[in-house]
This record gives sequence, C-alpha cells and structure tokens, in this order.
Amino acid sequence: MSNPSEKAPNIKFAEGKIDKAQLEFMKLIEQQNLERVQKLKRVRRNNLLTAGSLIFSVVGIYAYSIYSVKQEKFLDDFEEPKKVNTN
Repeated sequence: MSNPSEKAPNIKFAEGKIDKAQLEFMKLIEQQNLERVQKLKRVRRNNLLTAGSLIFSVVGIYAYSIYSVKQEKFLDDFEEPKKVNTN
C-alpha cells in the first residue's frame, strides 16, 4: 500500500518555534482583522445613528399630528340648525 519512504515527516510539536515568515504573516492577518473590526464598529455606529434619527423623526411627526388634531376646534362650536316648522 504505502511505501515507508512516503510516510509523513515527523513533526516535533515540542518545538514552539515559528519562523520569521509565519510570524510576519500572522502579524499581517492580525492587523487586517483589527482594521475589519474597526470598520464594522464604525458601520454599526452609523447604522444605529441612522435608525435613531429615523425613529425620532417618525415619533416627532406622529406627536405633531396628534397635537395639531387636538387643537382643531372648528367642530366644537358647531350648532345644530334650528328646525323649521312647516305647519
């Protein structure tokens, strides 16, 4: 089946050494991840500000419309017309 010479190389896990290229690559990936997280935080903050301003606008328009309807008094002074007797 498999030839002993094709066996996987022995890996020494006890050695915790990382070569310089891998270390630089890890730092690059970490920096890119940090930039991505900062961008997502900024986008989330902008989304929350937009949602808050929209909600505030809708509530303001609703409150103003309720307030202005309560001020209307043209129907309060409405008198019922006098009945005319036709005898």
